[in-house]
Amino acid sequence: MPIASDPSPGAELAERPEGADPVPQYGAWRKGVAGVLAKARRVEVAELPDEPEQLLAQTTYDGLTVAPLYTRRDERPELPLPGAFPFVRGRDASRDVHRGWYVSAFVGAGEGAAAKREILAGLENGISAIWLGVGERGVPVAELPAALDGLLFELAPLSLDAGAQVSSAAAALFAALDGYQAPQRADISVSLGAAPLTSRFAGVADADLAETVALAAEAIARPETVRAITVDGTVFHDAGASDAQELGAAVAAGLEYLRALTEGQDIADALGQLEFRFAATDDQFATMAKFRAARKLWARVAHACGAPDFGGAPQHAVTSAAMMSQRDPWVNMLRTTLAAFGAGVGGADTVTVLPFDSALPAGELGVSKSFADRMARNTQLLLLEESHLGHVQDPGAGSWYVEDLTAGLAAKAWEFMQELEDAGGYVAALDSGLLAERVAATKAARDSDVAHRKTAVTGVNEFPNLAEQPLSAAARTPGRVARYGAAFEALRDRSDVYLAANGTRPKALLVPLGTVAEHNVRVTFIANLLASGGIESINPGPLDVAGIASAATEAGAPIAVLCGSDARYGAEAGAAVDALRAAGVTTVLLAGAAKAVAELSGTQRPDGFLAAKIDAVAALSGLLEKVGA
Repeated sequence: MPIASDPSPGAELAERPEGADPVPQYGAWRKGVAGVLAKARRVEVAELPDEPEQLLAQTTYDGLTVAPLYTRRDERPELPLPGAFPFVRGRDASRDVHRGWYVSAFVGAGEGAAAKREILAGLENGISAIWLGVGERGVPVAELPAALDGLLFELAPLSLDAGAQVSSAAAALFAALDGYQAPQRADISVSLGAAPLTSRFAGVADADLAETVALAAEAIARPETVRAITVDGTVFHDAGASDAQELGAAVAAGLEYLRALTEGQDIADALGQLEFRFAATDDQFATMAKFRAARKLWARVAHACGAPDFGGAPQHAVTSAAMMSQRDPWVNMLRTTLAAFGAGVGGADTVTVLPFDSALPAGELGVSKSFADRMARNTQLLLLEESHLGHVQDPGAGSWYVEDLTAGLAAKAWEFMQELEDAGGYVAALDSGLLAERVAATKAARDSDVAHRKTAVTGVNEFPNLAEQPLSAAARTPGRVARYGAAFEALRDRSDVYLAANGTRPKALLVPLGTVAEHNVRVTFIANLLASGGIESINPGPLDVAGIASAATEAGAPIAVLCGSDARYGAEAGAAVDALRAAGVTTVLLAGAAKAVAELSGTQRPDGFLAAKIDAVAALSGLLEKVGA
């Protein structure tokens, strides 16, 4: 089944009319921006580009430009209401506004009775959908009926996560459904969760494609609403993919499934066997646009297949595992709140919030599983029941920013899907390494931004807390997910090992030169930077050259960092370096750029420079090596 080479999902948009500027005040705003930028950059306004506001624009990993201001200049034609092609505003026109999206939680208890208790407790306390691990991922298949005993299937949609045991899990589930009485069998919504193509990318066990096609045929014959296949885009996200790559790869995988299914099934039935799972991040607007764009993409596929009315596939949002941190994990509650907000407002049908300690082994923080689960559950309940976010479908509609980001992301994702199609399709792109190569390139770019601290990971590369308890050896074992802060957390792990062996953390002496006004900014910057690598700062307060030797001797630290103004460096840096070396300090660094002491040479020249744009991971790793960590 070929797929049409439409240049982009946004091709149907009408051209913006020419004529008078729809925002006559824009010129005055631009003039104001130019004045502020000129002052901040210490240049003349005439030296700025003709459109100075573009200096404030940001570029995403997909190459999309996020402007500093959106106006009526960016207005796009109004899209159809929810429930109508292309489903950008939502796939269900009659969603219960009192319920909003389904609040889901993952249940992975190891035996049936425990899973039943966890399911019923969750339902009693606010969840409205169950995501159940089966087999190696949770409840033994033989105990699945016991786990589901008492569940009102027509009220709580059920999704399975059974991996390679999905067929036997489906058989056990169908047997349980056959003995269940319901007025309308179609009201029972079940997802079997077979995901052979995306699981293959992740390297995890799953059913093969032929088995999945047979399972889909069985699901189509059931009286309940059963979807056999989950196109799991989170595996691409967890490996480092951008939003467009996650969407484009998922659509390409969906096409492979359709080609296999339509060898024996009607296209409408085939489309009815797929649902999508995507990651929701703490970039709330990007997340809103992602879920809106995903519906647009799949609707276009359905349209190309001749079944546009069947293009509204369900979406399951899972808060990003890659954004979660092991260090200062309480911040994860803020991250997942933003992610759940973006996914819900973006129109996801079901949302699962990962517990704030999910990046750590169970019990690592000394808090109970029930507490972590309750926090995850209540994150959504606050959004739905106190903020009433579910009462309005697609509240971002008409926002110039959201609409522009949605259209741009859809276009980029479509391009990526076409790149995979040109390579022979999803499986061929997977086998050739093309897909992994593209994802790895994005991961490398993001890792570089985090390492250079262009991208902040709160509690990790910014505002770290060295007073945290060291992590266990199990927590230090790398996992499958490419977490954003992993490189800095690996440095912290080295510091923990050093602490266990020596009784103290690696230390560095700060040498504040001049008045507080002269050195305070750089002292704060350096202390924060060193702590992100697990290095404790010793700050003796303002020092003159005569007091440096005694401070260094008392600290006993092999590393020292000069902190002061450029003018102070010109007057005192050389003598300060000499004093530190005489006191036995083996590595002397300077907070700032090398040009501040360009005239210094020989032993008076610092061994290195710690400035805002350095590769902090590389610099901190080198310092840890110097102290034996």
